[in-house]
Parts: sequence; C-alpha cells; structure tokens
Amino acid sequence: MIRALYDWTMRLADHPRSLRALGIVSFVESSFFPIPPDILMIPMIIARPSRAWAIATVALVTSVLGGLLGYAIGALLWDTVGQPILQLYGKTDAADEFAARFNEYGAWAVLFAGVTPFPFKVITIMSGWTGLSLPVFIASAIVARGIRFFVVAGLLWQFGAPMRGFIERRLGLLFTLFMILLIGGFALVKYL
Repeated sequence: MIRALYDWTMRLADHPRSLRALGIVSFVESSFFPIPPDILMIPMIIARPSRAWAIATVALVTSVLGGLLGYAIGALLWDTVGQPILQLYGKTDAADEFAARFNEYGAWAVLFAGVTPFPFKVITIMSGWTGLSLPVFIASAIVARGIRFFVVAGLLWQFGAPMRGFIERRLGLLFTLFMILLIGGFALVKYL
C-alpha cells in the first residue's frame, strides 16, 4: 500500500498541475489541514530537480497566505467560539494571561512551528487569537517557511538522485519516521 501511494505521488509530482496541487495543500495546511506540503514537495523535487526553487517558492507563498487565513480564524472566531467556551469553564483570566505570554515570544513560536514538524496551523490560529502583531507574524512566517522549504529544496536539488534511491529502498522506514514526527508534533501541542 505504501509503495502504491509513493508511486501515485511520484506520478502526481510530474503532472502539469502539480504546482497548483502543492499550492492548495500548502495553503490549507497552514490554517486547518493536518498533512504537511512536504508530502508533495519532496517527490516533486525528486521527480524534477530543475524546478526545486519554483516548487519551494510556491510552497512558501501559499503557506504564508494560508497562515494569514489561520491568523484570521484565530482573530475573528475567538469572540464567537473560543471565549464563550472558556467562560463556561471559568478560564477567561487564564486565557488572557496565556495571550500576554504568547505575544512576548510569539515571533519565536511562529519560527519554531514554521520550521519543525510542530503543526503550523496551531500557531497561526493562536497568533490571531492572541493578537500577535500582524507584521511580526508575517515576517516570522516568511522566514520560518522560507528556511523550511528552501533548505529541503536545496538538499533535494543537490542530492536528489541518490536520495530517490535511498527513499525507494527504505520507503517503509521513512514512512514510519514521518508518521512518528507528525504524531509527535500533534502530541507536543497537547503538552504546551
């Protein structure tokens, strides 16, 4: 099953509309979708290393735009959804204290989440909810996602052919490691 999924992804990576698909996945991942754009980005670059920088640019731009949607969700739906729930449990004061602490380190939180497997959408929504400065949010998101996508693109551009063989020989192991990182990122959210 993993091999069939890999083969399908590699075929999609070479499709004429693959950049559009990557843009959609990258956009929704930054605001609410749980699957990271790397799932498409990596095979796209391995399939066509000459497009590595264009692929990274599409992922970066659409991820930051999706992050702005996440920010808007946090900013606009907090009063109607989040705050009434906390009032029900008597936790409104705790939310205000958390928001102040988050904004103190908000740029670092955006940078951390944007580069690591930590779910970026959590930080984008929290940034809007806490009222993190929009210019700080945008700058942090551009830097973080730029680092993440362009480092991956550069490594795959430079070492793509040998990496493709490595990936294909160890597909099961790499899939397992990816799932551990993905689940670990969501588990980390629970404890922060």
